[in-house]
Amino acid sequence: MMAESRFGVRSMVAPLRRVAVRPPSPRGDYAIAHWAQPLDRDLLMQQHAAFVDLLGSLGCEVIVLDPAQDMPDACFVYDPAFVTGSGVIELRGAKQVRAGEPPLLTADLHDLGIPVIGRLQAPATADGGDMLWLDDVTLAVGRSYRTNQAAVDQLRGILADEGVQVESFDVPHDLGPEYCLHLMSVISPVREDLAVVYERLVPVPLMQALRARGIDTISLPEEDYPCLGCNVLAVAPSVVVLAAGNDATAHLLRERGVKVHEYQASEINKGEGGPTCLTRPILRG
Repeated sequence: MMAESRFGVRSMVAPLRRVAVRPPSPRGDYAIAHWAQPLDRDLLMQQHAAFVDLLGSLGCEVIVLDPAQDMPDACFVYDPAFVTGSGVIELRGAKQVRAGEPPLLTADLHDLGIPVIGRLQAPATADGGDMLWLDDVTLAVGRSYRTNQAAVDQLRGILADEGVQVESFDVPHDLGPEYCLHLMSVISPVREDLAVVYERLVPVPLMQALRARGIDTISLPEEDYPCLGCNVLAVAPSVVVLAAGNDATAHLLRERGVKVHEYQASEINKGEGGPTCLTRPILRG
C-alpha cells in the first residue's frame, strides 16, 4: 500500500489538511516594514495564537514554525515560497526587508519532507500573494510591483514538468509601489464555483477567466476593503476564515451558503495581511 502523501497543493478551496504558520517576531522594526503604528505587540502575538487555534479547531494539522527574529513580515508565510503538487518553489521577494524569508521558509518546508523543485533567480521577483490556482492545472500569476515578468517566465519553466499552465494578469498601480497590492488582494476563491472579488481593482481578463470556468463572484462591499475583507481563507469548500469586522462580506457569504469563522485581527491587519497571507498550505484535498 502506498504511503499517504504529506504534501501537495493544486487548489485554493480543497480541504486544508496541513498548513504551516509562523508566529510574529517579538523583535524587529515593524515601522520600517510599513506596519501601521502604534502596534500592540503583545496583542499581535495573542491574535496570531488565537488564529492558529481556530485553524486547529477546524480540522487543520497546523505546523507552527519558529519565529523569524528581526523579520517583521515573516508571519505572512504565503509569500516567500509556493507549494505545488510536486514540491516547493523558493520565491524571491522584491521588498528588501523580506529578502531573508524565502530561503528560511523553503528550508523549513524541506525539513518537513517537501522536495524543492525550483528556486527563482535574479532578476525574477515574486510574492506568493500574486499566485493562486484557477483550477488544478492553471496557476494565475499577477504581474505587480512585487512579481515581474521574469518570475512569470521562470515559473512557467518550473511548472511545465508538472503539467501546469501559468496565466499572467496585470495588477493595477492603485496606491503605488510602497503599498502591497497583490493579485490576491482582489480575489479569494471560497469554493469551486464561487469567489469574493473586489471589482474596482480586479483585472478584466481575470474576471473573464473566472466566467470561463463557471466561477460566480461575490462583489466585495466597498466598506470592507480597508479591513482586508477580500482576503478570505477557504479551509474547505464553503467553509472560510475571515478577519472580524467585515460584517457586510460575512453576510453576503452566509447568504450564499458559506460558513464563516472570524478571528480578531486589529493588530495583524496593520501589516496588510489577512488569513491567506498568514498560512502556507502544505496539503489540500
